[in-house]
Amino acid sequence: MGLGIVLVAPDGLRTEKSVLAGGTGCNNEAELHALCAALEMARQAGARKLLLRGDSDVALRYARGPDSTRIPRLVVLIALARESLGYFDEVQLVWIPRHRNLEADRLSRRALGLSEAAAPVAKPRRRRH
Repeated sequence: MGLGIVLVAPDGLRTEKSVLAGGTGCNNEAELHALCAALEMARQAGARKLLLRGDSDVALRYARGPDSTRIPRLVVLIALARESLGYFDEVQLVWIPRHRNLEADRLSRRALGLSEAAAPVAKPRRRRH
């Protein structure tokens, strides 16, 4: 699971992280790992207010609550994300479409040793009548 995170400080200073999460897992697990890592990066940077933009609606819904799952590996990550939110005075979790999150996608692909070019985004199919 490749994680890609871009942290932007109020003064515009950018910090990038491209790392492999241990083991293998589904896309939701990778997204939750990335969310937890981003929250930890922001906490270590001393952030008190946070605007977090992510392209995983599922991970953001889990973090916000009350959405939940019974999958043990995800339950642990959801609890960690929710606990991490408490470190901040104010947090906004905002979903953005994947095509607007190209920097994080590039970094996650780098962690996996893949081409850093953006992966193609599936276009909706038109139904023929």
